[in-house]
Amino acid sequence: MGDRLRLAVGVMGNAASMLLYAAPILTFSRVIKKKSTEEFPCVPYIVALLNCFLYTWYGLPVVSYGWENFPVVTINGLGILLELSFILIYFWFASAGGKKKVAMMVIPVILAFCITAIISAFVFHDRYHRKVFVGSIGLVASVAMYGSPLVVVVSLLLFPQCFISSLDSTAKFVIYIYIYIYMHSYIHFLPYFQLQKRVIKTKSVEYMPFYLSFFSFLASSLWMAYGLLSHDLFLAAPNLVGSPLSILQLVLYCKYRKREIMEEPHKWDMEKNGEKSKQQLQLVVHGKI
Repeated sequence: MGDRLRLAVGVMGNAASMLLYAAPILTFSRVIKKKSTEEFPCVPYIVALLNCFLYTWYGLPVVSYGWENFPVVTINGLGILLELSFILIYFWFASAGGKKKVAMMVIPVILAFCITAIISAFVFHDRYHRKVFVGSIGLVASVAMYGSPLVVVVSLLLFPQCFISSLDSTAKFVIYIYIYIYMHSYIHFLPYFQLQKRVIKTKSVEYMPFYLSFFSFLASSLWMAYGLLSHDLFLAAPNLVGSPLSILQLVLYCKYRKREIMEEPHKWDMEKNGEKSKQQLQLVVHGKI
């Protein structure tokens, strides 16, 4: 009965996560239509990509015991494909500066995952330590995806104390160097966590879509239940943080959903209008000649 319930919750979690990963399709339809990324941040999709990489690896038999976390592998594998697609679309329509920022964030993400996979496969020789290590890094990435930098930093600082003490000196050195690199790379993602601040400041939810916050709440709640039923701290803990943060986003949306943002035209609008005016001026000049 317990296994059936866990499987059922896992299937529902897969469905909710699929909706969450597919939710940005509407956003990117707008990006493609306007041929501009406007003020939409790319960081959520890059952090989500790291999260999918880590939990796909976490669910594979290399780290987990057999296929005990098969639902985790399937949904995060799909998530990798979707997030990569969104990032490529964003990169295509971003400005030169935007492309540079995307590259500066994607490269550390790929490196972080590769280093995590290599360390877990070659430094640790049993699945317990592999699960603890990959799960701890995945926990940090998941919390980052839900938008809490304070909890991320605390998680990075605390998890080694309850885990690294059992390792030899060489393994400890490798882990601490990795943590330093991971925290340094995390600095690149801090601007995303200003999104909630931006919503409160501008009193507009234009760039914080409702469906993204809602599906985030739904998925985090179901995966929290799955983690608790599986007695897996590294599946339950990040979603325990994610659920209230998603609720906070929903509260912000409900509060400011009827407000319209009042600010200067976006740079891409100004450039577009400027180009249009220039063409009209040329037509007038040619007409006079």
